[in-house]
Amino acid sequence: MNGMMAQETLHSLTQTWLEWDKDPVTVAEIKQLQGAGAEDELERRLRHRIEFGTAGLRGRMGAGFSCMNALTVIQASQGLAKHIQTRRSEVASKGVVIGHDARHNSRRFAELAANAFIALRIPVWFFAEPSPTPTVPFGINHFKAAGGVMITASHNPPQDNGYKVYSSNGAQINRPEDGEIAQSIRENLEPWPTAWQELQSSEHLHDDAYQQLLSPYQARVKEYALSTVSGLGTLIPFVYTPLHGVGGLVLPELCRSLGVESFVSVPLQTEPDPDFPTVQFPNPEEAGALDLATQSADQNGRTLIIANDPDADRFAAAEKVNGEWFLFTGNHVGVLLASHILDSLDPKDVNKETVLTTTVSSGMIEKMAKSRGVQFKETLTGFKWMGNVARDLEAVGRHVPFAYEEALGYMFPSVCYDKDGITAAAVFLAATAKWKAQGMTAYAKLQQLFTQFGHHETLNNYFRSPSPALTTELFKGIRSGSFLANMKLGPMRILRWRDLTEGYDSSSPDNKPDLPDDPTSQMLTLWLDGGVRFTIRGSGTEPKVKFYIECCGSSRDDAVKAVCDTFLAILDQWVKRFTPSMTHSHQLLTSSGHVLNLK
Repeated sequence: MNGMMAQETLHSLTQTWLEWDKDPVTVAEIKQLQGAGAEDELERRLRHRIEFGTAGLRGRMGAGFSCMNALTVIQASQGLAKHIQTRRSEVASKGVVIGHDARHNSRRFAELAANAFIALRIPVWFFAEPSPTPTVPFGINHFKAAGGVMITASHNPPQDNGYKVYSSNGAQINRPEDGEIAQSIRENLEPWPTAWQELQSSEHLHDDAYQQLLSPYQARVKEYALSTVSGLGTLIPFVYTPLHGVGGLVLPELCRSLGVESFVSVPLQTEPDPDFPTVQFPNPEEAGALDLATQSADQNGRTLIIANDPDADRFAAAEKVNGEWFLFTGNHVGVLLASHILDSLDPKDVNKETVLTTTVSSGMIEKMAKSRGVQFKETLTGFKWMGNVARDLEAVGRHVPFAYEEALGYMFPSVCYDKDGITAAAVFLAATAKWKAQGMTAYAKLQQLFTQFGHHETLNNYFRSPSPALTTELFKGIRSGSFLANMKLGPMRILRWRDLTEGYDSSSPDNKPDLPDDPTSQMLTLWLDGGVRFTIRGSGTEPKVKFYIECCGSSRDDAVKAVCDTFLAILDQWVKRFTPSMTHSHQLLTSSGHVLNLK
């Protein structure tokens, strides 16, 4: 429709919106803009549709085709329902699982989504209560459903919401299915007769699905966590925060079922609150997000903090070390969990095991896996890749016990095929109990792993890009420069250059990469002298150009110097040269806490 919309008059677009939208709040928004003659804002709201991209939709809530709202949710649901009916007819009768978090409008969006499937007589396993995101992919496999939808914007600001889509294998949709669904949405934009009605009881609506599912989910998480240890032992007392999200509705009860009572929940953040009033950004990666948790831990004499993001698909941890709080990065937690799970594998079966991570995550897990005789496989960024790769590997007789990505995402296919912050918390607690019995904390275990596999230092951050055009300009400049021809970046020698946008890899005989190319995104990975690897890519969901730098050094100081030198080369040779208007933080923090000032 975007092509057609580009040819329509603004008046026509406005009338179409007012004809289709039945939500009085968003109707009033458009009428107010129309009455005020705010043509530029109406253009921004109505000219282009919100893009159906990485596993679905995500964006700011508001009136207009470019925003998240009741009408765009109805349109997405009609397209998805029609896709399942026509392209997945053999499983359509199995129904779809629909869940939602505790954000503003999430319950309403979930109900409107359900109407679309019921209109086509596709059963709906409806979660009537707010739920963690991983319960939807778990539910797809539990109910043997044809797919699933989770209404969530994960850790985005309170003004946002999203629409996350899963396929019948319990993993996030991937290409070419995402493109097929997008086309089906464009073909089913006008609301169907029952689109706006209140969700009503019918033979196709199972509105007790969450009550049916929660106990099996918790039991499976508990069973899996306990399978990784010989006995749970004594846990280090800890503080837990769900950051105003749905994790607080599930994890404390799960802990108690494990016999764990030695925890304190952060009082002001325990109950779901869609306004996230105590944090600037409800993301445990962000500076300040765990301030209340550290205060609570200090007040209660606790030295360990665990956290989920608002939809509980991500997990974070912090430990008090020498009187200071140390926040584990996603890579730190990833290698700690990987070490624990690798220890738990039956030696007789290691030749069938494969662990996964993505191009932007630490290479340390590959060394750990190979030291145990376990296969390692790298994927493109995102759990839509890792979940589907895990399924593909299982189809040929392999087993995937664990996968992770550096942005605090951890997948345990024994439970579900997406990142799962609840299972990650349970497994991490089991691991800390084991390490405690061995006389170690999680931080001490991490240092032991660094001693064994080399000190891996990372510097992950982003440049703020005000427009996709500026991002394209940066990558065009990089590709047209002499860097690839000379195999040099500043003073550093480039050992390998991989461009997954253009499908090029300098290290392979035919110059074809070992991963799928993706012309719709921007991604370069370079390997440099001194054990440095870095990736720079355009974000698919945010106005950012992200970079991920890692060095494995014989010492922390050597590794820190290498990642800092690499960042400065990227800044001077690429960003300042090709896109001087692109902004960046004046202060960056490496994974071990080294501050890089750039003023």
